[in-house]
Amino acid sequence: MPVAIALGSNVGDRAAHLEHAVARLRGVLDGVRVSSFHETIPVAMRGPQGLFLNAALVGSSSGTPRDLLNLLLAIELERGRARPRANAARTLDLDLILFGAVQIDEPGLVVPHLRFRTRRFVLGPLVEIAPDMVDPLSGLSVAELVAAL
Repeated sequence: MPVAIALGSNVGDRAAHLEHAVARLRGVLDGVRVSSFHETIPVAMRGPQGLFLNAALVGSSSGTPRDLLNLLLAIELERGRARPRANAARTLDLDLILFGAVQIDEPGLVVPHLRFRTRRFVLGPLVEIAPDMVDPLSGLSVAELVAAL
């Protein structure tokens, strides 16, 4: 199943955190492609925050969305991700954006990601590597979503 994952970091060695996540995901996903890294300003964050380094990754998963989410959370923990409060700075943030045409809304797992359609820091990197990937809720491609921003 084709999947899209957003990567972000604004604490510590941001590039190293993203590169660690990419390396781990290459071990479990097939056909991995990664966007360039984009430096962005924090959006909807509390207090002073460092700049983010963002990227997107696409690949193919033979597992379930829940399995992939659990792996993403484990990779975040490997890089010291803490969640002291909502919108806190983070060493690594991995969001499951799309999982093929699957639509899920259950506790702790919503796919497609609720806010990805309005986030340039997600869509900008994603359009580099998967412009034709389709959001199953809107029926729009990533390229069309970017054009609508």
